[in-house]
Amino acid sequence: MSEHTTEHVQLLIIGSGPAGYTAAIYASRANLKPVLYQGIQPGGQLTITTEVENYPGYPDGIQGPEMMIHFEKQAARMGADIRYGLATKVDFSQQPYKVEIDESHWITANAVIICTGASAKWLGLESEQRLNGFGVSACAVCDGFFFRGKEVAIVGAGDTAAEEALYLSKLCTTVHMIVRKDTMRASKVMQERVIKTPNIKIYWNSETDEIIGQHKVESVRIKNTKENTLTEVPVSGFFVAIGHEPNSGIFKDYITMDETGYILTTPGTSKTNIEGVFAAGDVQDKHYRQAVTAAGSGCMAALDAERYLSAKGFA
Repeated sequence: MSEHTTEHVQLLIIGSGPAGYTAAIYASRANLKPVLYQGIQPGGQLTITTEVENYPGYPDGIQGPEMMIHFEKQAARMGADIRYGLATKVDFSQQPYKVEIDESHWITANAVIICTGASAKWLGLESEQRLNGFGVSACAVCDGFFFRGKEVAIVGAGDTAAEEALYLSKLCTTVHMIVRKDTMRASKVMQERVIKTPNIKIYWNSETDEIIGQHKVESVRIKNTKENTLTEVPVSGFFVAIGHEPNSGIFKDYITMDETGYILTTPGTSKTNIEGVFAAGDVQDKHYRQAVTAAGSGCMAALDAERYLSAKGFA
């Protein structure tokens, strides 16, 4: 640590989605003087979401980026010290805990809340990124509502893809489901439900060749890899359901995770295996992954951190 400057803080929050900002609001009100680093994507996944209609308190809906600006302003008004910067390394071997920011300086902290979120896995098509938010989405529960009465496509073969296809089938006229192999990874019961749903059309042994549309999704070109044929299907929405990746890599030497990298917390709390280190939001939630549940867990983490700091005599 000798080549870096060091600064000590009471509570460090890493990440700036709904979980991080909510933790900062609660921690500031408890006079814990939190410092929050926004990370590589200030505002988190909501900054790549256009319309948010399912967050309570916004009767007319709100744009994802605007909503995150509201969260940030509220946290700042409560007194949170919000900074640009990316956590690049941690040392949780002893108190105070050490977190390296931008590979240039260290923060030592009596307590840490990890809110680094998760990132959707993408197919890697140029059109997929270009039309993200204009018909391309990685969350059917968030965005399916906008495609009521329309035809959509979904790519994926696991439980999430099956769940999302079933969800979309209740809203959309036809769901075109693109599956890479001749079988699904989803559980048998989920597969059966999908196969029995009349308005879900499954394309086996298939890949997405291209998403077509200039300013919004108009159709998808599907490649059958066995027969080497191309089929163009008119759709208004294209959903990617090939999984999420928790942004937890820098913590793996210290924090207990599941096999896919989601941080494990004590049920009903935000506590990790290290006393004084808490986790909230999508980095520890692979089931719900909603803005409202992330915000709720950010509140829990701040309250858990406050109790911990108080019990230890730090606060």
